[in-house]
Amino acid sequence: MQSVNPAESSAWRRKAVAFVVAITVLRLILLAFNQTQLFVDETQYWYWGQHLDFGYYSKPPFIGWLLRGVTDLAGSDSMFWIRMPGAILHGITALLLGTLAARLADGRAGLWAAALYVTLPFVAVGSLLISTDTVMAPFYAGALLFFVRAAQGSGLRDAAFAGLCGGAAFMSKYAAIYLIPGMGLAALVSNAYRVTVLQVLVMAICAAIVIAPNVLWNLSHDLTTVEHTMDNAGWVRDGAQLNWGSLAEFFFSQFAVFGPVTMVGLLLGYGAVRNPVTRGLIMLSFPPLLVVLVQAFLDKAYANWAVATYFAGTVLVVLVLRPRWLKIALGINLVIAVMLPVLTVLAPWPEWKGQPLMKRYLGREEQSAAILDIAQGQGLPVYAQSRDILADLFHAGQGLDVTIWAPQPQGRAHNYYEQMHPLPTEYRGEVLMVARDAPQCYAPAYHVANLPNLGAWSGHNLSVWRVSAGCLNAGG
Repeated sequence: MQSVNPAESSAWRRKAVAFVVAITVLRLILLAFNQTQLFVDETQYWYWGQHLDFGYYSKPPFIGWLLRGVTDLAGSDSMFWIRMPGAILHGITALLLGTLAARLADGRAGLWAAALYVTLPFVAVGSLLISTDTVMAPFYAGALLFFVRAAQGSGLRDAAFAGLCGGAAFMSKYAAIYLIPGMGLAALVSNAYRVTVLQVLVMAICAAIVIAPNVLWNLSHDLTTVEHTMDNAGWVRDGAQLNWGSLAEFFFSQFAVFGPVTMVGLLLGYGAVRNPVTRGLIMLSFPPLLVVLVQAFLDKAYANWAVATYFAGTVLVVLVLRPRWLKIALGINLVIAVMLPVLTVLAPWPEWKGQPLMKRYLGREEQSAAILDIAQGQGLPVYAQSRDILADLFHAGQGLDVTIWAPQPQGRAHNYYEQMHPLPTEYRGEVLMVARDAPQCYAPAYHVANLPNLGAWSGHNLSVWRVSAGCLNAGG
């Protein structure tokens, strides 16, 4: 590792802060004019925050806590305030990774790492939509930074901070578990990342203290999130698929997630095993990518499941790519970073094949407003099976005197709404069911109204039906 000249360190940091702040402020300004609507996951995370707990159906609790804190301070549950933390959290992550790169190399690497990270495609998306990846990001980067600082000296303070950050990353998203094999392998292959046994013990104790509430919550809730994780894995319950198409789809999707040039740089970086610094970064980066590639081959994997790869991976790219290619990578990323928020401002334009390009994020508010108006007019509770519908109804219906119910679970609950708001078995009145077709019940179902066929719901042809609750609980 190279020592960093104090003057040089100060110079790169000023430039990095200026660049990251400029990008972040631009994102927040464009977010204020964003015409898209909250996605199902975003409204679900917001709703978690309305019921503070140490864990939730599918994720650890930090994102719910964060959104509760931000919206309470802002006095608003609007789209802007729910999504606002994304750009800021990624800006902090960029500066932490810049600091890590400067410690491992020099100020030039620090500036490039900060600039490259804050413009990455997945960061651009994560600054438009709030997600658990985004909440995890600064804690994951902080854990890497303090781990390296601990390896550079014999003090325990940095080891404690590494453990606290790692625990906080885990409380944001369970993908932070990749820190454990990454740090272990990095210490194994390179002296530059080797910490003492006492430092490892301190890291473990500090991380355990942070994650203990969620571990205890899981144990007292039938390991809810563990069960959900196995559902996502697919092959754990249903057997392996050995799907080459899924593997190829996931692999090539990473060129869109991490950027085309940066992804090529990362793959080249995985060959830089002679240098002890890059050798350790390979070990810190590669485990998440390898695990998700195997998952994609055995069943399926979503494009964002390997995001933990790209924190150490960004620093690795900066250390192996030549300046000309770093400039090309930054240029391409900047185009994407500007284009994506501009599209959200222009929505519902442009269109593709007669539908808005951003239709996945449109039409939800109109549908929920129509359902809630009908419910208020009829004086009846609402019932829906779809998590998408339920999530937006709970957000849109806040403050209204409308009861919203999910199906009564048959065995284990399939989502948070079934877990917390199932249709009571003792309720014998009527409900307004949101569905495409009338339920097959022993009692008649009456068509009340067609719902707007817009955006995300285009082509779904959903309607509101008045139906007996007892019929639905009987399995109709």
